[in-house]
Amino acid sequence: MTEISCTRQHYFDQFRTELPTRNGPVSCVDTGGPGTPVLFLHGVGTSSYLWRNVFAELDGDRRCVAVDFPLHGRTPAEPNQDFTLPAMAGFVADCCDAIGADRVDLVANDTGGAVAQVFAAANPDRLTSLALTNCEAHDNIPPTAFLPTVLLARAGMLARTGPRLLADVDRARRLVYGAGYQDVEAIPEEIVRANLTPLIGTPDAARQFQRFLTSLRSRDLLAVESDLTRLTVPTVIIWGTGDIFFRRKWAYWLRDTIPGASRVVEIAGGKLFFPDERARELAAALRRHWARPA
Repeated sequence: MTEISCTRQHYFDQFRTELPTRNGPVSCVDTGGPGTPVLFLHGVGTSSYLWRNVFAELDGDRRCVAVDFPLHGRTPAEPNQDFTLPAMAGFVADCCDAIGADRVDLVANDTGGAVAQVFAAANPDRLTSLALTNCEAHDNIPPTAFLPTVLLARAGMLARTGPRLLADVDRARRLVYGAGYQDVEAIPEEIVRANLTPLIGTPDAARQFQRFLTSLRSRDLLAVESDLTRLTVPTVIIWGTGDIFFRRKWAYWLRDTIPGASRVVEIAGGKLFFPDERARELAAALRRHWARPA
């Protein structure tokens, strides 16, 4: 791990705590401070660590909060945990309650963006603003480039192969994250392990992860589309243009669907997980969004 990566991971973890919610404990990183908190949501296969570099860029600017979804990072999952998008949106509502926030600025990536859309549709009064980075939209769930992984999950193959993958972290890093990063070798080994161990570290975990993947259905996103067409919460779409999972057209679909969406900010060449490796550009776009006239 590089010196800067070590420093930023240490900075991030010093704010880690556990939130008691009605459905169990949630691992949370909360920098504290006054004002409306910014709540960051990660997606499938990552964790709150996706945001560690963004937190470092925003140091002192805002109260920043990142949670680990159930099964991901350090948040456990119940044996019969409901992993559907509506259930995950309920999880976000519980987290808002647990941090004492009536309203949040919501920032989301990947499947966290799909959860954010469902949450926003049901709870527009709980949002001060919304920022969506590369994520599912309309019926693009699962995205075509991710469908082979979902099919493996449906066939029960991840539980057989997943635990073996972690025996070679370099190979796991390339296979799992190679399409989502511009420079996949720059991801610290410790982050790869922290992300993947809860998902595929054991056969039981991998079986849960299979259930997570197969619980994500386009029908749940399509069900809130009419509500999104009435969502006037100030929204910005920040999109990496080099993403094979969520193509550029979906950024403009979201802008044209959500009335509160003012613009698309393109991150040239950015891939799915650009919030990690292009954190400075994302932080700058977020500051501009939050500084908009009231």
